[in-house]
Amino acid sequence: MGGDMSLLDLLGRDMAVDLGTANTLVYVRNRGIVLDEPSVVAVNTRTEKIVAVGHEAKQMIGRTPGHIVAIRPLADGVITDLEVAEQMLRYFIQKVHRRRHFTQPRLVVAIPSGCTGVEQRAVKEAGYQAGARKVYIIEEPMAAAIGAGLPVHEAVGNMVVDIGGGTTEVAVISLGGIVTARSLRVGGDELDEAIIQYVKKEHALLLGERTAEEVKMALGFAWPQRDEPKADIRGRDLVSGLPRTVTISAGEVREAIEEPVHAIIDAVQTALDQCPPELAGDLVKSGITLTGGGALLRGLDRRLGDATGMPIRTVENPLHSVVLGSGRCVEEFDRLQGVLMPEPRR
Repeated sequence: MGGDMSLLDLLGRDMAVDLGTANTLVYVRNRGIVLDEPSVVAVNTRTEKIVAVGHEAKQMIGRTPGHIVAIRPLADGVITDLEVAEQMLRYFIQKVHRRRHFTQPRLVVAIPSGCTGVEQRAVKEAGYQAGARKVYIIEEPMAAAIGAGLPVHEAVGNMVVDIGGGTTEVAVISLGGIVTARSLRVGGDELDEAIIQYVKKEHALLLGERTAEEVKMALGFAWPQRDEPKADIRGRDLVSGLPRTVTISAGEVREAIEEPVHAIIDAVQTALDQCPPELAGDLVKSGITLTGGGALLRGLDRRLGDATGMPIRTVENPLHSVVLGSGRCVEEFDRLQGVLMPEPRR
């Protein structure tokens, strides 16, 4: 049985995909979230074959022999390596469908709101290559708002701040559409990068990407704490080239990530400035809804509330908002079809 043939049979159930810079999540109609894996692919450059995808491939980052490269096909929420992205999507979709004999599904894919027509077409192309019958696109802040349970169809303004791995989306939504939006290429990856740079400068220590992410998760705070926790981090000494451990405090991490955190808050304030007065009035009541992995950065809600004077609500499971919202579009396609992006004019 050929690869293409099996793909055609595999796909029948409509599905939604949150194709994220850091993680890809897949939602299947009537089944909910069936997959949540890192958006990483390990490729053998000698044979051009894919060695591993997702969790397995992420374990390989920074640990591969020369001929195996771990590729992240998305950067800043945008497909940077189309071929690898297609293969990754196809792999995840095949993994989800174990049963055969399906007709092709409809696929809803969430992408950042600032995407160009070219970038949108790349995403659609990847979806069709993976075997979808029809690919629809939804903008991430819209998906996040639906997933967070906001009343997107009412004539009331709601603000969503969705902080992902590669982008931060700030949008004001009303009547099933986006009124104003800012898409910033700052997200969790930038926070990790800032930690790497800081530790390099202050401690002459080189950290790997995965270590930096772990430091952020363990010690990342956007608001001063009473007793600042500390942790030991391991990396390579820049001078001696040998492994070394240093102790770093939450205060240092906060200093390290100050710039990207400030950029996010700045984007929220700009979006508020651009908001029509009627809607701005609504927002004082409805507040700002925080979603995406970045919403897990402790103290960010306090920081945002402090900067804007608005009530801040962090959703229960911020990592799943976008995929759940996209999934709702699949479940209630006829009711929610209006929030999907129109086809770009050729």
